[in-house]
Amino acid sequence: MTSLIEPFSPERACWAVFLSWFSAQLYKVMSGLIQEKRLNLRLIFDTGGMPSSHAATVASLSTVVALYYGVLTMPSLITIIFTIIIMFDAAGVRRSVGKQAQVLNKMSDELNEKGYVSDARVKELLGHTPIEVLVGAALGILFGLSICGDWR
Repeated sequence: MTSLIEPFSPERACWAVFLSWFSAQLYKVMSGLIQEKRLNLRLIFDTGGMPSSHAATVASLSTVVALYYGVLTMPSLITIIFTIIIMFDAAGVRRSVGKQAQVLNKMSDELNEKGYVSDARVKELLGHTPIEVLVGAALGILFGLSICGDWR
């Protein structure tokens, strides 16, 4: 078993990736606490918003893989491609789905007022703006470097 103080240990990599995700989600909880003046722990598992925890997680993963295996290696290439796909999805497809949900909810509200449909709603905040993705990626890279980087 490796020690947590050994550079490039699997335990450190797991901590870097987990803490990247957790810190991004904790930021959302704290922002919600400040804005809504109440603690909403559901935000820890919510999607969308600043910063992107998806981007933070995969950027941290790519960073620790690059540190472990080197940048110009097959594992690093795989995680970098994976990271790019996830970040484009968060800012592209999932954001578009969120905007479509807003339109559907507006239509549903109008039909509900006329008595045609129930008041069921679709989740609107699914994706991220490009800046939310970039901030999440920066957060993930910082956690990966600070926890797994060999700074001796």
